[in-house]
Amino acid sequence: MVIELLIIFLILLFGSFVQGVSGFGFGLVAMSFLPFFFTVKESTLLVVSLALVLSASIALQMFKHIQWKSLIVILTAALVGRLGGFFILHNYGEHDILKVILGIFLIGVVVYLFRSKPPNPDKKVNGTWLPIALGLGGGLIGGIFAVGGPFFVFYFMLLFPNDKYAYSANLQITFLLTAVMTVALHGVSGDFTVDFLGYFLVGLVSVLVGSRVGVLLFAKLSQAKIKKIAAIVVAVAAANLIIFG
Repeated sequence: MVIELLIIFLILLFGSFVQGVSGFGFGLVAMSFLPFFFTVKESTLLVVSLALVLSASIALQMFKHIQWKSLIVILTAALVGRLGGFFILHNYGEHDILKVILGIFLIGVVVYLFRSKPPNPDKKVNGTWLPIALGLGGGLIGGIFAVGGPFFVFYFMLLFPNDKYAYSANLQITFLLTAVMTVALHGVSGDFTVDFLGYFLVGLVSVLVGSRVGVLLFAKLSQAKIKKIAAIVVAVAAANLIIFG
């Protein structure tokens, strides 16, 4: 039990550090390993609950950089997507097939991370169908697997190619508000258990420490290198989920 808690603590610590230094990655790292210990439903609820705290912590440190007008369309779509994610996770979250689906999705994210190119700062970003599509996708996947971040990362990188603080601040407030909705819906539906509290408290310490260190190093470390390291770790875990899930 102690060893299991220590492993979970380290997983969450690394994930929160990655998010603090790069803007996202907590859900990707955590959901790559937690399903080996819990069901997808239990893993997602733990990660989303901790992501709420983690995103709030980072958002408060970058609050002045939030650009609220740019959030309206994508955030509205994301909240609608979270409703669909809640329905699927609430009813089918105990099924092992979700671990395989999660593994396949994570592999896709890894491919995207390695193949993505820096956005063109001169290219005009679509403000209607693009944020709607990405918001719905990120909200749905985030509500089921807690890994909807890449959808929002893609949009905000296009929107703020030369302002990493606005990029990260808008990303964190999106994560925060969608996490609040997911936690509220599952809380009302009685999906949280007594055992959840112990794991949450362990995770709470890890995310507060990891995110704080990550934000402090935000201006010094290469985000690209951090993302590549995290991508390799995620790829290995995703392969295991597909094979042994």
